[in-house]
Amino acid sequence: MSQTVRAPSDRSLRARLADALGARFGVDTRALAALRISLGLLLLADLLLRARHLRALYTDSGLAPRAVLAGQYPAVRYSIHALSGAAWFQALLFVLAGLLAASLLAGYRTRTSTVLSLILLVSLHLRNPAALTGGDTLLRRLLLWGMLLPLGERWSLDARRREGAPRRRLTSVAAAGLLSQVVLVYAVNAALKHRGDLWLRGDAVRYVFSLQQFSLRLGDALTAFPSLLRAFDWFWLGLVSLSPLLVLSRGRLRTALTLMFAAAHLGMLATLRLGLFPLVSLAALLVFLPSPVWDRVETGVPASLERSAARVGDRVRSVGTRVGAGVRRPPPTVSRSLSTVRRAGRRLVPVVAAALLTFALVWNTVALGAVPPPEEEPAGLDLTQSPWSMFAPTPATVDGWYVAPGELESGERVDAFYRSAPLAGERPETRAMYPSVRWRKYLVDLRYSGDEARQRAFASYLCERWNRAHEDDLASLTVSYVEQPTRLDGPESTRRVELLQHQCRG
Repeated sequence: MSQTVRAPSDRSLRARLADALGARFGVDTRALAALRISLGLLLLADLLLRARHLRALYTDSGLAPRAVLAGQYPAVRYSIHALSGAAWFQALLFVLAGLLAASLLAGYRTRTSTVLSLILLVSLHLRNPAALTGGDTLLRRLLLWGMLLPLGERWSLDARRREGAPRRRLTSVAAAGLLSQVVLVYAVNAALKHRGDLWLRGDAVRYVFSLQQFSLRLGDALTAFPSLLRAFDWFWLGLVSLSPLLVLSRGRLRTALTLMFAAAHLGMLATLRLGLFPLVSLAALLVFLPSPVWDRVETGVPASLERSAARVGDRVRSVGTRVGAGVRRPPPTVSRSLSTVRRAGRRLVPVVAAALLTFALVWNTVALGAVPPPEEEPAGLDLTQSPWSMFAPTPATVDGWYVAPGELESGERVDAFYRSAPLAGERPETRAMYPSVRWRKYLVDLRYSGDEARQRAFASYLCERWNRAHEDDLASLTVSYVEQPTRLDGPESTRRVELLQHQCRG
């Protein structure tokens, strides 16, 4: 006796499709909590690293005054940090950003802390766009998506005062947007790398490690093993090419891929001067770890640590309660209006997330040349330039550093940049080449910018810096850039390019 096999109903098909999409584009709420904690720590670390060069990079008495920088970067005038060129004003904003980062770290008023942290971070980036790296761009994107996600759902002060059990997993447009954003970074970078012969030949990593301005001591040591670097080249090219599997795969395969990406970024951290980029990338990878991994993480946390964290949270919350007790409550009409705004905001989140995801896909599609750019680009953005072109399509093949030989009023010759005797063109050590990653980014951009006003502002800064620290004032200097084309085998010649001669003011 035969049985009639019924076709699955539309509802069951939709349910299976929803389950498949949820398994791939959903995020464990504990992963979001780990992302929130990482973002708070990264913001604090970023502020501390920038604070070492606050005067030089963010004040009018530094090498990037507002009026001079705005000539090449008009967006500077939209920065909150550009309201004043004084060091005390920048320090005040740094402290405020630090307090907001600490609030985000603890998960106190999480969404508000995320929004305000993003506003101050964008403002800081607009103040000196020439000093930005790929890590800054990714950090902004993570905060932007985090603003639309419940980062305070778990492991936060907000969660301790919330009633009801937290969600274990979140499936939403914003979650899908966050995962897609991270994959876009790798996928677009892979597409650009496939257009470069050096990556396909296996020589790109060797060129990267030959650049003294990037390579650390371990990186220098690895240059003695060209076969190993060629293997790293092909491994990384293959890994970023497989990056879509981060969202298409599940379970152990996704975990294995995530760990391989994490291992690669740890290798970058140990061998190259890339600022916070490897750490920001590690934070972005947290959201791909599936729930069984976070089950083990929670199981492995000692009970004593949980109790200590709970006590600290209770104390912070009690302080906030006492402070709030002295604040006058808003009238009922204001409270009802605020509740209405919050409900409207929650309904808008999926719409905003969908718009952001669409914009990200369009931007990267245009940047890869798959579709023509629009006739009028939004907000003056150049959609043909991808923000994810790190070492792509080929890495730089020319190293470079500055020398600034000058003459003191006494007639003695010095180098105003290194604050030493003039260099004859020999390559300095990595740490001496540039004071920090941001100095390197700014000065390399300055070399090829063709902006004489910015170059002269740099020369004026060197004069003033020398004269503040020495009794024998600097009378004049010449700013030059030494270029050294990379040769993988054999000696490397240098060429000094004079940018300008400058007379220091008395």
